[in-house]
Amino acid sequence: MEARHSAQLSALQLSALQSRMEAVKAAEDAIRTERHDLRHRLQAVTELVSRGDKKSALEFLDAAQKRLDEHKEIRWCRPPVLDAVFSSCFDQAQNQGISVEAKLSPPSTLPVDEGELAIVVANALENAIHANLSLPRKQRKIRCKMVGTPGVMLELTNPCTANVTFDSNGLPVAQKEGHGLRYIPSLLFARKTEPSASLT
Repeated sequence: MEARHSAQLSALQLSALQSRMEAVKAAEDAIRTERHDLRHRLQAVTELVSRGDKKSALEFLDAAQKRLDEHKEIRWCRPPVLDAVFSSCFDQAQNQGISVEAKLSPPSTLPVDEGELAIVVANALENAIHANLSLPRKQRKIRCKMVGTPGVMLELTNPCTANVTFDSNGLPVAQKEGHGLRYIPSLLFARKTEPSASLT
């Protein structure tokens, strides 16, 4: 069990960091291209301004700014493995037409093992993505909130069409073998499922 867990942890770290490195490289390549084209853009803006066409010049600059913003690297949090997991999972969600609202402010130094926490986060986000896929694209959403004080607290919320059953303590009961809650000391973890709009 420990060997399998260690292998899972290593695979997650490698996959997440690899994905992060690819995203950073893509952003750097895009910015390099934009920098190469900057001289031509400045010449075009200069010409528009000299003609007195300030509106077109501003629109041209605004479009260039939007292109740069599209390639800007997003850093979700400081711990590198956790940041890589958030980035990878959020990208997967958005590629599936799932809107993501995230507000993350974990501490720079985590009170728990970063790899352990990364596995919990990756599993929870993967479950949230799967729950969304049975919904129309307009209803797909993941909300993620994380704070570092007074302790590390993480909350994930997503709509769900399936019936969710709870035990006597109000905790959700896993429907499949090998699924369920996982306890990490010093970590309060919550994942909520909301009824989808089609069920209300």
